[in-house]
Amino acid sequence: MSNSSRTITPSGICVITFDRPDSSANIFCEQTFAELNAHLDFLGSAEAKGVKGLVITSGKPKFFFAGADLIGFTKDPTPEKLGALISLGHNTFSRITALPIPSVAAIHGLALGGGCEISLACDYRVGSTAKETKIGLPEVQIGILPGWGGSTLLPRLVGLPKALEVILGGKQLAAVPALKAGLFDAVGPRESLLQLAEGLIKKGKRGPLPKQWMNLGPAAALVARQARASVTAKTGGHYPAPYKALEVAVQALKGTKEQGFALEKQAFIELATGPIARQLLGIFLLTERAKKLALPDDLPTLAGAIKEPRKIERAAVIGSGVMGAGIAQWLAARGFGVTLRDIGAEPLAKGMASIQKLFGDAVKRKKMTPTEARAATDRIVPVAGNVPLRNVDLVIEAAVERLDLKQKLFAELEASTADDVVLATNTSALSIDSIASALKNPGRVVGIHFFNPVHKMQLVEIIRGDRTDAAALDTALRFVKGIGKMPVIVRDRPGFLVNRVLTPYIAEAGQLIAEGYSVVDIDTALERFGMPLGPLRLIDQIGIDVGAHVAKDLSERLTSPAFHPGPLMAEMANRKLLGRKGGRGFYVYDGKESGKPPFNVEIERFPGLPPRKPAEPTLFVDRLILPMINEAARVLAEKVVEAPEDVDFSMILGTGWAPFRGGPLRYADSLGLPKVVARLEELATKYGERFAPCEMLKSMAAKGAGFYPAA
Repeated sequence: MSNSSRTITPSGICVITFDRPDSSANIFCEQTFAELNAHLDFLGSAEAKGVKGLVITSGKPKFFFAGADLIGFTKDPTPEKLGALISLGHNTFSRITALPIPSVAAIHGLALGGGCEISLACDYRVGSTAKETKIGLPEVQIGILPGWGGSTLLPRLVGLPKALEVILGGKQLAAVPALKAGLFDAVGPRESLLQLAEGLIKKGKRGPLPKQWMNLGPAAALVARQARASVTAKTGGHYPAPYKALEVAVQALKGTKEQGFALEKQAFIELATGPIARQLLGIFLLTERAKKLALPDDLPTLAGAIKEPRKIERAAVIGSGVMGAGIAQWLAARGFGVTLRDIGAEPLAKGMASIQKLFGDAVKRKKMTPTEARAATDRIVPVAGNVPLRNVDLVIEAAVERLDLKQKLFAELEASTADDVVLATNTSALSIDSIASALKNPGRVVGIHFFNPVHKMQLVEIIRGDRTDAAALDTALRFVKGIGKMPVIVRDRPGFLVNRVLTPYIAEAGQLIAEGYSVVDIDTALERFGMPLGPLRLIDQIGIDVGAHVAKDLSERLTSPAFHPGPLMAEMANRKLLGRKGGRGFYVYDGKESGKPPFNVEIERFPGLPPRKPAEPTLFVDRLILPMINEAARVLAEKVVEAPEDVDFSMILGTGWAPFRGGPLRYADSLGLPKVVARLEELATKYGERFAPCEMLKSMAAKGAGFYPAA
């Protein structure tokens, strides 16, 4: 089937429309390039003698072009294959630029990567003002760089400073900002794009671009120095792609366009065959895997349970605290009606204030218009007390983490909702089956565990109890995908997946402090390892009380010393040092989002802490990271999830686990499992049995195996 079609308008304009069959997006693959070259052959033939201009557009409702076929790209990433792919893009897009007739990219929807680059090959670009339309070059986010002209052409079009914002930050510009930046020549409603394009075609071929003074000599050098410093501050130097993209963009300005393309090709091959790109591309593929996640085959269908998945239009959220408010805001922003219920007017008022702040921040960041934010807020109906919920399609409970209270609440929810409504809990650790134990129909209960903050964290754990019905789990899975989150299906085991693997990391950080090591030294070492936050800043984000509760619960249910929180966090919770939400934890918070908060000196004054010890970064990494690998292996051995990909994907999305290292199990493979086991045994001898390697790790190490195929 064809990816494209060609028509000639009565005014003599050739319109090429790309509309890849059986796909929501257009992508650049060999077939797409073959068809585009065939259209260009036509334009060079006698048959096209009367054609006055070219318009390239899309038939998709949300995509112009999503970029390259990355799944196909990863099948044969040899330097020869990559070089041929880059040359194919350069040669094809250069044919558009070289046409004797003017060309216009008429963009509605996302124009990313190659989608942006084909537009740069055209004389002009017009974009729709629809919210779906955005243009950008996100390649550095997957470890490569814009290689089909983006690194060379964008700085010449809009100037080096604006171009680097887009290239190095993977920034996507909506229509009006793109117009202001000089990336679009005109914007308007989708229906007017062809008319706008025809108006530009009447101007004829575009002449040479005017010189951008910021692209010249000392000015460009200054811009490059500032950009490099910014990249280092944001990435810690772990990611080579933005540095290489910066180098190519600056050097390409000093030569011809063709020389710039040669630089792009060389740099692209270097990056794409390197280890960081392989890890980041792997994460992209895991994201695609999550979007297509299907139900397991071994689910029960229970008598009296839900008969079929239910379409969700209105949800009830029980509890208006941090998580409940965050969930309600996310759902309302995506068009769902939400009943937000709590025990009284005061907590509801606090919850609604939190929701209004989230919407206000979204408006400030231009994620929503003020009108959209007001409409979304109006979709939330706050109610106090135990009111019936007969008009909702799904209930999500986000109340206090106490099993007895949840059991009582779910019995009430069963009585006050329709029989085919799924009852979900946002619990971070409590057993789904225990929560459902008092219900007449326990098959209705499923876990839908969001992560805090809801509006930033993509991962959602869907927890299947041993008695969760297949249709209930299917409803939850479809719902999570439908609200734009990334699901992972997890068995109902203590801590589920993310908290189970994360808690030894948090608990061991507390132990290091108890031994006299500095909070700042510990966090700095792990941030240099690649974590977005050190373990102690992370526990401040989670909440000291929440972390202590989860650790205590897991240490009791799993009878493992690796989860024991120690006395430090309990003492902090007693002193109301609860982390960011309370203004003080291991650090002190002033309400500002940016900048690293100062260390809380109160911690050093706690009784019983020994004198400060000097930093030992290598020891910190071993004592904090290796227990996570150990627990991740246990999770896999116990079939909490089905595959190592589930573990690594969840830890990256759920905790920010160093993406360039690929997740804890891929990192273990890169170290070599014999080395991991040997070091854990050393730590166990010196610091205690909590470091003892699990049976799966020891067995795999003895066999010379890894979690992933060696290729």
